[in-house]
Amino acid sequence: MPPMKVSISKGRIDIEVQTPFKRSVTKKWLRQVVTAVLEAEKIENVELSLLIADDETVHRLNRTYRGMDKTTDVLSFALGEGLQTFAFVMPPDQPRQLGEVIISYPQTKRQASEQGHPVKRELALLVVHGVLHLLSYDHETDADAALMRPKEAALLSRLESLKVL
Repeated sequence: MPPMKVSISKGRIDIEVQTPFKRSVTKKWLRQVVTAVLEAEKIENVELSLLIADDETVHRLNRTYRGMDKTTDVLSFALGEGLQTFAFVMPPDQPRQLGEVIISYPQTKRQASEQGHPVKRELALLVVHGVLHLLSYDHETDADAALMRPKEAALLSRLESLKVL
């Protein structure tokens, strides 16, 4: 089955949930979370992909692209990351490509259990976190984290007020 394609302000969100997790999370709910982030950040006319995957997929990607031989919770691959010397020119009416977010659903469940909150809340946090990375937010330095962490908290509060969480 091809990924769900959803229009968002002339853009598109491609969502894929691997088969073992389709009963645990819906594409509709994931779309609501992504859309809330983009709307809060006033981002329009973009394309991005979101994949809910198993530990093995995330581990392999983490090893291949980050040199870390372990699974992780979320990976974000921003289009153009590391390509500062290239300027991709898109027609003005075409959506800007943001990139892809990949989340390990089993790792999400483990972290939710460790934190003592629902899996849905942990998954929302990881989706928010991943999309913010695509929007150039980071947490590598204290200064970067001081911008990103409050943004995550505000977005989770927004999701609660929208009754998404």
